[in-house]
Amino acid sequence: MDLSKITCTEDFRLAAKRRVPKMFYDYADSGSWTQGTYHANEQDFHKLKFKQRVAVDIDRRSLRTTLLGQDVAMPLAIAPTGLTGMQHADGEMLAALAARDFGIPFTLSTMSVCSLEDVAQATRAPFWFQLYVMRDRSFIENLIARAKAANCSALVLTLDLQVLGQRHKDIKNGLTTPPRLTIPNLLNLATKPYWCRKMLGTQRRSFGNIVGHAKGVSDLRSLSTWTAEQFDPSLSWKDIEWIKNAWGGKLIVKGIMDADDARYAVDSGADALIVSNHGGRQLDGAPSSISCLPAISKAVGDRIEVLVDGGIRSGQDVLRARALGAQGSMIGRAFLYALGTAGQAGVARLLKLMANELDVSMAFCGRTDINQVDRSILLNPDIFDRPGY
Repeated sequence: MDLSKITCTEDFRLAAKRRVPKMFYDYADSGSWTQGTYHANEQDFHKLKFKQRVAVDIDRRSLRTTLLGQDVAMPLAIAPTGLTGMQHADGEMLAALAARDFGIPFTLSTMSVCSLEDVAQATRAPFWFQLYVMRDRSFIENLIARAKAANCSALVLTLDLQVLGQRHKDIKNGLTTPPRLTIPNLLNLATKPYWCRKMLGTQRRSFGNIVGHAKGVSDLRSLSTWTAEQFDPSLSWKDIEWIKNAWGGKLIVKGIMDADDARYAVDSGADALIVSNHGGRQLDGAPSSISCLPAISKAVGDRIEVLVDGGIRSGQDVLRARALGAQGSMIGRAFLYALGTAGQAGVARLLKLMANELDVSMAFCGRTDINQVDRSILLNPDIFDRPGY
């Protein structure tokens, strides 16, 4: 594929839809129930309008900043996504390599196909690890120890998946653990030669962080039973203390959508929080992440670093998020589309496109340094401040 003809995330989405099997494409490109929150995440970014400035010296510009004390090429990180290795063979390893080469953080999900050890061996560089809290605390303690051994530089604790929101497409496609090889699924696979060819070249087709590590989980069949029972609905703020102590490093809490919860995150001793509604995949009818960002940023001030995910499809969205108080943004679906299209090269192309759009848009707003960007670059920075938005 000639990636020079790809100009935006939407191009990657359309290409991924052609290349990735339907059950896995739909897994990434869907929200819960009506998908209202999923769509609002993206749509609300477009409501924020830029203030164009002219005759300003914009000759020398910089997108460099820091995320959790780490120097980054731009204020962006790759978000944790489950089953990434089903979008493209060895997907987590390839995306991590693209992020490393560009100079931004990559986050590996607990529910990844490639394991912590796979990614560590491939990248030879620090990355972030996202943790789901399971009932089996000994498994979690072991997972944290493995993340330390893999030289992970931050632990991302997801707080909004104690129970699962229903995603209609997964049910209709028969996306189970393991996936059901129904006649429609097999017929669809026959139309995806690129994906099949790549998948035949790898042995990584399971949940690498779990199979062979959790008690009684030796194959996909036993994994299905284990995962159905393990997500812990009793998770509460008091559990964060033992996780933080077991980890001992930088801790990020993910799933914050309320100012009070943001204050709890500060009190918990976390180093950063992520304003996130899980990409609209959990509580349908919740507000968009970007609409919650201003109130959360105001509530915590500079006591904790604030990041945001959900609906970010462009460099302009990264700029909008920065203007409303986010130190950085995270992309999930956008990088999955690029990965499904062309593996590591696809993700590298996406990051280049987003950086260029961020750079040029920042210049049009009369800024030369991403660290100078604030609410003043927007015509309507208060749009989400009105009650009941």
